[in-house]
Formats: sequence, structure tokens, C-alpha cells
Amino acid sequence: MIRNTSAHINIHRRDCIGGMETLLDPGSIDLVVTSPPYNLGIAYNSHDDTVPREEYLAWCDLWAQGVKRVLGPAGSFFLNVGGKPKDPWVPFDVLTVMRRHFTLQNVFHWVKSIAVMRDEVGDYPGLEADLVVGHYKPINSPRFVNDCHEYIFHLTHTGDVPLERLAVGVPYRDKSNVTRWKGAGSDLHCRGNTWFLPYPTILRRDRDRPHPASFPPSLPERCIRLHGLERTRLVLDPFMGLGSTAVACARLGIDCVGFEIDPDYHREAEARVQSILPLAG
Repeated sequence: MIRNTSAHINIHRRDCIGGMETLLDPGSIDLVVTSPPYNLGIAYNSHDDTVPREEYLAWCDLWAQGVKRVLGPAGSFFLNVGGKPKDPWVPFDVLTVMRRHFTLQNVFHWVKSIAVMRDEVGDYPGLEADLVVGHYKPINSPRFVNDCHEYIFHLTHTGDVPLERLAVGVPYRDKSNVTRWKGAGSDLHCRGNTWFLPYPTILRRDRDRPHPASFPPSLPERCIRLHGLERTRLVLDPFMGLGSTAVACARLGIDCVGFEIDPDYHREAEARVQSILPLAG
């Protein structure tokens, strides 16, 4: 366990299904943010990402039952799942499994790269030229376009968990809306369900991002803020990877527990957390 004066981060090097069953009490988790393997043939160190689809979905059902057991009654479960152009059904197949155990409350689109052309938006103040920002893995295909987004499914037990929408809100572009709309109240409004969250630029993938499928810490941080900092005491990531969820929790001073089976990823996750947490004496 990594401790400092504001957060306890515990990343277990073991399988999450057994870990949740033996180490976590029922209803003890306020928030889950995770991204499991997608079964798309990704070259993980310690996980076979090429099993038959039915076997993969049966495994998803097992860990979903574990999450259901430990998630508190008013908890939120943010599940990041992506597909690929040749296999776009994975997010929906996984969501069908999750439907056995949870209610789908919101669907977010994690936009990794976006292009906003100046001539397409008209006379928009502040946009002086074409805007093309973000990173994605390009593909070379005569059939498919580049895949620039993934899904984040917000799952809850009952579908009526309140959210701190303005905690991740954005300023009004037209400031007259602050007084025009009765529900405005301040210069913030709901961001909506499209989240532009680019990866930080890296120079060498093997050194700077040695996991083949990780999300940036800004993603779990936004999920935590949306659920509500005051209502989030303990966060779980069953598939910790390089520890982005733990890093977000460390930055926010929130306790976190997670599981990672690969020793190299586990080591890197702990190192990332230790690099930003002043450890208690």
C-alpha cells in the first residue's frame, strides 16, 4: 500500500475476480472506473486477448458480478470499452452483459482526436483557423476511417444516482445565457456526453506508455468529479494497468484500490503513483 497524508493507494498484483471476493466488503466502493481488455488481439504481457468471444463475454459476466457486489447503492461504475473498425461490436456485446447486472444511466463518447474546420462553423468568435487536435492510432485501409473515439458507459444499480454535472462543466460561450436561462445560475453549463480527452504527447511508447491500451489520468479524474468528490471515499479499478485511475485518485487525495495481474504493469503503476505522492513518514 502507498500512503500519504491525504490518500491511501493499494494496487494488488492479483486477479480482480478473486481479489474483489476476498479483499473487498459488499457495498464498500463508491466509484468504479476501469477499462478491461477488449478481446481485440492486443499484445498484453500477461493476458490472452484472443479467446473466443463467448468465453470472453462469460469472463466479463464474472467480473461484473464482482463489481456489482462491492459497488455501494449510490455508486457509479464508469466502464471504458472500445472496438476497432474490423470488430465494432465489442462495446455493445460487453454492454449487453453489463445489462444483466446494472442500469445504463449515461453514455459518454471519449473523443481522442477532433477536427473543427473554420469554414464549417461560420463566423465563430475566437476560431481563427482550422483546429485539428488529439492523437489516435491511424489505420491504412480503403474500407474504414480512422477510429477516433471510444465509449464510456456510466452504469449504476438503479439509474437514479445524482451527479455533480457542473463539477465538470464548461463556461458559456455566449455570456448572455448566464442571465437568460433560469437554470444557469453561474457561468457554467453541463459539458454533455462528448468528452475530448487527448493522450499526452510521448516520444517513445516503450518508455513513456509501456501498456498497449491505457487511458490518460484525465479520464478517471473527470469521472470522479462528475460523480462528486464529497461522495467519493474509495475508488476501485479492477484492471489497473499502468495506474491511471490510481494517479487520478492520488492527485485528488482520494483512497483507491485496484488489481493488476502483470508484474511489469503493476510496478509501473506503483512508480507513477509514488512519483506524485509525498509519502508519509
